Amino acid sequence: MRVQQTVAVGTAKRWLKRGAWLSVLALAVAVPLLAQVPGPDYGEFGIFGLDRRDAVWIAAQLHLLFAAFVLGVPMFAVVIEAIGIFGGDKKYDKLAKEFTRLLLVAYSATAIWGAILVFFLSTLYPRFWVYLTGIFAPSMWLYAVMFFAESFTLYLYYYGWDAWSKGAAKKVHWVLGILLNVWGTIVMLIANSWLTFMMSPPPELTADTAPQSVKLWSAIANATWMPINIHRLLANVVFGGAIVGAYAAYRFLTSETDEERAHYDWMGYTGNFIAIGALIVLPFAGYWLGREIYEFSQQMGITMMGGFMSWLWIIQAFLIGILFLTGNYYLWIGMGRIPGAERFQPYIKYMLLVLVIGVIVWATPNTMIADRDEIAAMGGQQHPFLGVLGVMSAKNTAVNLMILTTFLSFLMYRQANKRPVVSWAKAGTVLQFAAFAVAAAVVLFFGIRGYFVTAIVRIGFSVYQVAAVLATIVFVIGIDVAMSRGAESRGEIQWGKMPPRSQYALLILAVTFTWLMGLMGFARSGIRQHWHVYEVIRDTSEQAFTPALGPAATMISICVLIFFGLVGMIFWLGGLAEKSVYEEKDA
Repeated sequence: MRVQQTVAVGTAKRWLKRGAWLSVLALAVAVPLLAQVPGPDYGEFGIFGLDRRDAVWIAAQLHLLFAAFVLGVPMFAVVIEAIGIFGGDKKYDKLAKEFTRLLLVAYSATAIWGAILVFFLSTLYPRFWVYLTGIFAPSMWLYAVMFFAESFTLYLYYYGWDAWSKGAAKKVHWVLGILLNVWGTIVMLIANSWLTFMMSPPPELTADTAPQSVKLWSAIANATWMPINIHRLLANVVFGGAIVGAYAAYRFLTSETDEERAHYDWMGYTGNFIAIGALIVLPFAGYWLGREIYEFSQQMGITMMGGFMSWLWIIQAFLIGILFLTGNYYLWIGMGRIPGAERFQPYIKYMLLVLVIGVIVWATPNTMIADRDEIAAMGGQQHPFLGVLGVMSAKNTAVNLMILTTFLSFLMYRQANKRPVVSWAKAGTVLQFAAFAVAAAVVLFFGIRGYFVTAIVRIGFSVYQVAAVLATIVFVIGIDVAMSRGAESRGEIQWGKMPPRSQYALLILAVTFTWLMGLMGFARSGIRQHWHVYEVIRDTSEQAFTPALGPAATMISICVLIFFGLVGMIFWLGGLAEKSVYEEKDA
């Protein structure tokens, strides 16, 4: 039985690796060749009731989800490995290696779905593909080279873990992890330039402009390229942490010993900490991206926020509300395994109240779907009370207060089992409390003031709210780090002493964020409407329209189900491989 398991796992891994290398090779060869082949504007596709756009949608979404995972996980894996190296704690090194092991099959899946996407684009949208390669061909060659470099570095990084585990060799191994992140980030930057070019092409580009005459850097450094880079970088970290947390939850629920449960409880906490920590600052990057979209094209911005997509943001608000509530719920449950955390329990109900009210305000629409009698009773499309909560002044205030509350949960969790010994501990606590109070007052002041100024001034107020929250986070963390030096412990954290519902919370976080990524991808792509490249290349196919929210939600859900089906296989392979290793050692 052990031999069969080992052979099965080894065969699966070899098949996936070969598929990855062949996929990258196909990409490298196909890009320059297809750019020279003329053909029809659109290819034919009709399998399982899907049209050509559905096929590209599924392939692109799955490729991007796996790509987000394999870019996000190495970032915190290399940080955790550094903590183990410079802190001398081997458990961090073990955790970093386990994070990296998840990448092997996921990386192969990323390459395979990327090759499928290229195949679909080149055969179903040949004219458009030729146009893109005419502009971006040099960057596509660089993309393929960086993909090879990233894959080689990944396998060297993982399989050299034990061989380079001591002394200077360990630091060389850590440098490999840094290089892995560098190559992955370059790959992301290149791919982002292609998709943002479709949304915000350079102003000198017109329908009559020959692709070869467009300067490559002008096409890459378009108006939304850098905001997308920052937004996706943070989103990838959140996504990677969420998927790692889901893996830890799966292993926790299937563990047979207290030692395993303790390890995966710690792993799940670490993944959740990374995911929610990055989620706290992610909305700020989203605001920047939205502002750049408005500056590039007011029509595109109106379509996104005030047109038929406006109700999409209500769905988004509920999903982000689930993320904030579930992330805090997991932390509050986790306080049950920390000695000394009971002193914070009385405050949780007030924090929950702030979060619930914040979610309600954030999810309140500006206008309501109503029949003629209801509109007449309200005196217009806007409800006389709820309409006040449906504007950005209220929503910006709500989300910033939710971020402050979530940060407070992290701070309470961090301080739960510590007793500061520095002489100024009480003064430091007062300063932290004052910083929260000042930030909340600033957020509320500008939120209320926004109702009495013009729109352009109101938009500027959001900058002051964001600055107050970010300054508070940095200031409070600085004080907390200084106060924690030499702190006494109130007792050891009882890792593994968590109820199963805490692990279900981690699974909910992973599924919700995956669905949210698909929804936001639809929003970014859908605002182009009937354009392949906005106001440059028109989509003349039968699918030259933006689908309604219902069909879009169905397609996103299909992508999420396929993704988690594949992720479940990855989790199963990872657990089976580890079990085979343990059984061989025991034999």
